[in-house]
Amino acid sequence: METLAAIAIRHSTREFLGKPIPRDVIEKIIDAGSQAPTARNEQPWEFVVVTDAGMRKQIGELTDYGKFIAAAPVCVAVFCKDTKYYLEDGCAATENLLLAATALGVQSCWVAGDKKAFCPRIAQMLKVPAGYKLISLLAMGYEATPGRQKPRRGIGQVLHWEQF
Repeated sequence: METLAAIAIRHSTREFLGKPIPRDVIEKIIDAGSQAPTARNEQPWEFVVVTDAGMRKQIGELTDYGKFIAAAPVCVAVFCKDTKYYLEDGCAATENLLLAATALGVQSCWVAGDKKAFCPRIAQMLKVPAGYKLISLLAMGYEATPGRQKPRRGIGQVLHWEQF
């Protein structure tokens, strides 16, 4: 899928079919995340792919608004080394993951990580070494009810030339 088309149709999905995502598709999505721009080329990210249903259920239960992670065939936890620009780098990688998933026919939903009380517990569950921060959790799968994209604000509402 062409990049601008993937950007235009990407939307958050919280209801998934039980159909597994092939490993090669998951690897392509993760590779796209690892190609994100990064401050000082630090590439601080690490991606933990969780396919185990019990672990996804535990992760979902810990989150504030991510209970649906349990129903997604895949949860990707994006961690970054605690560098000066860890949050910016991790968010850029997360966006690449979301767009790559869409381009490959997989839908997703971003669940906040950084600064949430559940972050240390999830890091512990996933055996992440000290010095890493949880940036995001991504529920991924094939959408149960396609086409539920909400309208977006148009360019005329968000674009300003020279001044606000």
